[in-house]
Amino acid sequence: MQSSAGARGGSADARLDAVFHALADRTRRTLLARLAVRPAMITELAKPFDMSLPAVSRHIRVLEDAGLVARNVDGRVHECSLAAAPLKRADAWLVYYRRFWQGNLEALERYVDSEGGAGRRTAARGRHGR
Repeated sequence: MQSSAGARGGSADARLDAVFHALADRTRRTLLARLAVRPAMITELAKPFDMSLPAVSRHIRVLEDAGLVARNVDGRVHECSLAAAPLKRADAWLVYYRRFWQGNLEALERYVDSEGGAGRRTAARGRHGR
């Protein structure tokens, strides 16, 4: 039985909000990193954490609600795997802002290389008396 839930059925904004909410927690990012290597049972995922199994299950549920984790249930065994499609949507959203920052950084670099660099050389000369 495959489980899927939550934000997948909502609006695009709600789904994106759920992804960023899920990624905002270090424990959940660590769980995703482990699942990027290979699928794992919840008990395996819980081992390195100093928290109860129900607490880890709640983190997994948040990841499931964001569509980042798929859970396959076979009797009492719950195996989780990474579902990366929502990460692609988040990356696509970030592209706009990446271009903004790259443009600003390039402008800063041009400034430092032209006027800013000349200003530093002048200030350095003043300190050394040249």
